[in-house]
Amino acid sequence: MRNVTMIRTEPGLVSVPIEKAVFCENCETVSNSTGRRCGVCGSEQIVGLAPLFSHPWDPGPPPAIALAA
Repeated sequence: MRNVTMIRTEPGLVSVPIEKAVFCENCETVSNSTGRRCGVCGSEQIVGLAPLFSHPWDPGPPPAIALAA
């Protein structure tokens, strides 16, 4: 079992490093399950979250109304 870092005194609030975080599409849980299955429900429908956040956020061009001001 991995160490869990408590970031506040609130029960159930934990920190999972984004590099290890996966989302299970079946049970809709974010965890640090390893391998090809969700550690909660056993589903193989897991998606790594790191690729979603690894690129700098690009807000795109400002709306046309902001340019008119």
